[in-house]
Amino acid sequence: METLSSILQNARVRAEQHGLPYAGALTPKEAQKVLEMVPVSKLVDVRTKAELDLVGRIPGAAHIEWAFYPGMSPNPDFLMQLDKQVDREALVMFLCRTGGRSHNAAVVAAQNGYTEAYNVLEGFEGEATPDNKQRGQINGWKAARLPWTNA
Repeated sequence: METLSSILQNARVRAEQHGLPYAGALTPKEAQKVLEMVPVSKLVDVRTKAELDLVGRIPGAAHIEWAFYPGMSPNPDFLMQLDKQVDREALVMFLCRTGGRSHNAAVVAAQNGYTEAYNVLEGFEGEATPDNKQRGQINGWKAARLPWTNA
């Protein structure tokens, strides 16, 4: 059985291997286990409101848009909104569609004093299939069959 220590150590090793400036990088399944093991941890979904409405959301996750749809203009209040919802000492995990925006959010969080900031690799939908460019089948939160809803 995986322990919290082993999950976070694996995440830290991934961060070191890839030169990431935040605490670590978690797989979706590891992130779900952290949520179960550490009830005060936070999952922050940084996708747009449109993505949540059209693709689905994770129950209990906080939502702070990294950028706004359409046009993907940056959210100038991201850090202020994060400060209102997450303590800087808390274990916080960021998730987006495929892992890019959440990586950026984890970088900004770490640069601003969030000592336990993690990126959720693969994101909510993961990679697109080569043939029909569908997401949610190869990897990511949905493909791992973790809790999510369309509501």
